[in-house]
Amino acid sequence: MSQQGSSGNVIAAICNIFIPGLGQLVQGRLLAAILFFIFTAGGYALWWLIIPPIIAVIVHLWSILDAAKFRT
Repeated sequence: MSQQGSSGNVIAAICNIFIPGLGQLVQGRLLAAILFFIFTAGGYALWWLIIPPIIAVIVHLWSILDAAKFRT
């Protein structure tokens, strides 16, 4: 159905910019959406520590790339 670079993947990647995991949810990948959201939101929630926000930023970028490069 969707191939890498298709408009569906671009929309999913844009969704992930605003809410991590939303792009995976748009693609129908519920488990990936939940995991990306939990790790990113948890890391951002611990903003006063140093390491969790850095990990959250990495996972957030990873979720965007994962949605953009997803192949069915």
